[in-house]
Amino acid sequence: MTDLIRQLGEIVGDRYVVSDDSEKAEFLEERRGKFNGQGDAVILPSTVEEVQRVVRCCASHQRPIVPQGGNTGLCGGAVSRPGEVLINLRRLNRILDIDPINDTMTVQAGCVLANIQQAAIESGRHFSLSLGAEGTCQIGGNLSTNAGGINVLRYGNAREQVLGLQAVLPDGRLWNDLTELRKNNTGYDLKSLLIGAEGTLGIITAAVLKLHPKPQQIETAFVALRDLEASLELLTLARAKSGGALSGFELVPQMGVELAERHVPRCSNPLPGDHRWYVIMVYSGTGLELRTILENTLASSFEKGTVTDAVISSSEAQTAQIWGIREGLVEAQLQEGERYTYDVAVKVSQVPDFIHRASALAEQRMPGIRPYPFGHVGDGNIHLSLFQPPGYDPARFRSRLPEFDTLIFDLVHELKGSFSAEHGIGLLKIAEMTDYKDPVGLSMMRAIKQAIDPLNIMNPGKVVATQSACQTSSRQ
Repeated sequence: MTDLIRQLGEIVGDRYVVSDDSEKAEFLEERRGKFNGQGDAVILPSTVEEVQRVVRCCASHQRPIVPQGGNTGLCGGAVSRPGEVLINLRRLNRILDIDPINDTMTVQAGCVLANIQQAAIESGRHFSLSLGAEGTCQIGGNLSTNAGGINVLRYGNAREQVLGLQAVLPDGRLWNDLTELRKNNTGYDLKSLLIGAEGTLGIITAAVLKLHPKPQQIETAFVALRDLEASLELLTLARAKSGGALSGFELVPQMGVELAERHVPRCSNPLPGDHRWYVIMVYSGTGLELRTILENTLASSFEKGTVTDAVISSSEAQTAQIWGIREGLVEAQLQEGERYTYDVAVKVSQVPDFIHRASALAEQRMPGIRPYPFGHVGDGNIHLSLFQPPGYDPARFRSRLPEFDTLIFDLVHELKGSFSAEHGIGLLKIAEMTDYKDPVGLSMMRAIKQAIDPLNIMNPGKVVATQSACQTSSRQ
């Protein structure tokens, strides 16, 4: 490895080869602490050409490569192991072009998502991808994991925000398809293979992103519901009356509000009272009387008994208070003790059924366990946490994780849902790919991996489990 590190230093400069353990820590420590990276070196290239040369060098040594963006993933997809070289793209951070007329922006993979959003705003446009880690996550990682977020209801996942892509393949060749066309019917949609592949087929280095008109109006409401089923009644009505302006519909449980107020100082409930379920509704657009539409929708829902209370934001401070609760749902979990976490998707119409059944199954299996479901009910993506019962031994609780994984994932499979809605596969869910994925589809994925990466050097052991001499040697 010493000879390889020397050669990599000649490519990117010695200061951009990180091999000291203390300096590597920020690249190797996974956000939730479930995986500890142990890669031999972190490489920080600054150009696409350097990425190509680094990949060629690693391939010549048959050393596995792990691509990494902002290291905000939650499934271990960017975690390196002994013998592997981690390539972080933070220095490829230029916005290459903005075309407001064509509604496109061309960016390098290391651009931070929040910076892309701001650049779009400054050009009078809007980039719709938005998620909790947007201040640190990078667009290359967002695309590699096909990230979701809070605007999927209206705009779709990351894959649907891309027109063109550029990537370095496992042999160092550059695939350059930075097309800015909306119609290009010339064969296989190759970009869709790399988007969501988590770096197992190549390293995304640049992308052409779709922009949208900048919304001139945004209306936000925090709404208390009669019960969980009322969330679907309100969603259906809101979609019918919004003229396509409904962009966010987030489910919030009472337990989430209580934990956020308890553990996150900035959080306070906009609707104090005894309400078991809430939703955050967001309307955005231009040229529509959005507030009137929202008020009429809520008024109709009050009359039907679907909604029991609501507040429509009248200031930036109030909007921040509402979103503070949503963000606090995640932060508060870290303070509440041991938990199992799931990122699943079912049909929107099945969301209440899934939550009820998953909660009941968990409580039957472990009396006192505390279900904590929240998330993007508008697109069927529910984040479910199961907190340990008060007084339950933490070590014993952790030891039962496989039992509860099977319990929840079997239910999701029965409902024809997905065991990974937006976080990806990485190392965390590799076994579930074999257990729940269609075997023919899995075979096709392995064939694609073998065709593009026959040495299995590109993020081996992630997404699809394959074996090669290269992978085996890297673990010895």
